[in-house]
Amino acid sequence: MVYTSLFITAVVLAILIVGLILMQQGKGADAGAAFGAGVSGTVFGARGATSFLAKLTAFFVALFFSVCLSLAYVAKKVTGPEDSIVEKSSGAVEKIEELTPELDPTSDIPE
Repeated sequence: MVYTSLFITAVVLAILIVGLILMQQGKGADAGAAFGAGVSGTVFGARGATSFLAKLTAFFVALFFSVCLSLAYVAKKVTGPEDSIVEKSSGAVEKIEELTPELDPTSDIPE
């Protein structure tokens, strides 16, 4: 339950961060303001939406980072320390060795 809610929160935050980043203007967009294209930026104040969107993006990134750390902590508690990748891979190698028949190295050599 906690894992699922944290995972959904992380996905929603990631989508919000991508949207906020795409809404921000690049550094080259200031050249268009000299020709009258920067008038619509006064909705968020005299400095425009740049500082507001940058602060909002930084907040969501910090929140996303903390949610991801919490998600990793919860996932580790759910699986437990005994489920390591090394132990799983060594068990898989043993199964493969059991299933593969012994091949005669001289059987493929033509006479």
